[in-house]
Amino acid sequence: MKIWKLVAGILSIVFFVFVAFQSCAAGMANTLAENGEVSGSAGLVVALFLLAGGIVSIASRNSSGKGGNIALIIMFGLAALIGFGNYGSYSDLAIWSGWCLINAIVAVISLATGK
Repeated sequence: MKIWKLVAGILSIVFFVFVAFQSCAAGMANTLAENGEVSGSAGLVVALFLLAGGIVSIASRNSSGKGGNIALIIMFGLAALIGFGNYGSYSDLAIWSGWCLINAIVAVISLATGK
């Protein structure tokens, strides 16, 4: 699981940049269209959770405690919940939320197996 946490952490930090830029564009489009959607704002929240989860994933890859995995489950789980609940016209947010859900599931497996 150490390798997975390192790879997932690095990818999450890289994805943060893409999600943040896409969310800004989606938020601007939502504002100009005056459609009442919040997918751009939800995308920014998901991006922040991606950044925080990536940092925690990298920092806790060598720890033997359960705290890092619990934090990852909470952060990536909330990001997936927010993303899937609010993606609207910003359909790429469903993809990024899927990545967060995968990370949350792997953190649950890591917590359950104790590795």
